[in-house]
Amino acid sequence: MKPLFAVPRRALGRTRLQVSVLGFGTAPLGDLFVQLDDGTAIDTVKRAFDLGINLLDTSPHYGNGLAEHRCGAAIRRVPRQDIVVCTKVGRWMDPFHGRGDGSGFVGGLPHRAVFDYSYDGTMRSVEQSLLRLGTDRLDLLLIHDVDVWTHGIDAIDARFREAMAGAYVALDRLRGEGVVAGIGIGVNEAEMCVRFAQAGSFDTMLLAGRYSLLEQPALAEFLPLAQQKGIGVLLGGVFNSGILATGAVSGAKYNYRDAPPEILAKVAQIERVCDAHGVALPTVALHFALGHPAVASVVLGGQSPQEVERNVAALSSKVPTELWVDLKAERLLDAEAPVPLSVTG
Repeated sequence: MKPLFAVPRRALGRTRLQVSVLGFGTAPLGDLFVQLDDGTAIDTVKRAFDLGINLLDTSPHYGNGLAEHRCGAAIRRVPRQDIVVCTKVGRWMDPFHGRGDGSGFVGGLPHRAVFDYSYDGTMRSVEQSLLRLGTDRLDLLLIHDVDVWTHGIDAIDARFREAMAGAYVALDRLRGEGVVAGIGIGVNEAEMCVRFAQAGSFDTMLLAGRYSLLEQPALAEFLPLAQQKGIGVLLGGVFNSGILATGAVSGAKYNYRDAPPEILAKVAQIERVCDAHGVALPTVALHFALGHPAVASVVLGGQSPQEVERNVAALSSKVPTELWVDLKAERLLDAEAPVPLSVTG
């Protein structure tokens, strides 16, 4: 079935890639919080492609390789040149030992993830990803989770040095050999994006949760730096783990945990302004994230074809200019934050 709305595309930084402004994130395909059956997972990816989404973002971390396996089954159903495949390094899978605990993935493959940002560990991770995905090349490779959230304040400096001395050198080589079109990082902290951008030559960065309708810590330093250096920004977590999708309801999630009272209160205020203009909160959150000129694409996950359809429908909705004016007037949005005229730019 031909989509009624053509998902626009934007250039990704200095690369020659054109990516859909809505990307498909595959953490749910790794059985994040809920176990999915293979058929539903593969159909969800296929529906994203059918609707014009060409950016597929995955990682060995998602279900200890399960998401990549499911993506591999889906991408074999479309011409490889029609899609942009992004995966990550920083973990390789040990098939001889069982899964560790605490990853949030309730299912997944029975393999243990090993953190490894060395050169050899990176090349091992890339080889495993190519095999799971069933492809001979990748479009984007990101160094994954070199942030305080993952490793703690005491270990982050050593992890950063390891990543720059090992993973970055490996990815730079693969880029030079044409195995990948672009390299970057994928983290949850704007400060780490700045640190990496100043230390190496990166094409793209995937930042989760730190530039959203709810909070904009990336606005002051990272996003201007990305524009200056020609780094194409991908945004994940634009619903801040769920609260900007569900609204300020009981049990709403923020940063993977139950939202604290002050976050619930702010989201309730934002939602009141959205309701006054007749636009759903998640629609406003999606459009806002695409309003910054450094942003090439917003990566949203999905557990079913219907979720993907809802996300594409939200992209085609209109958000009145007056809504942004009201949010800024009530100091619910940074006064300096650019807002979208449309998502087609």
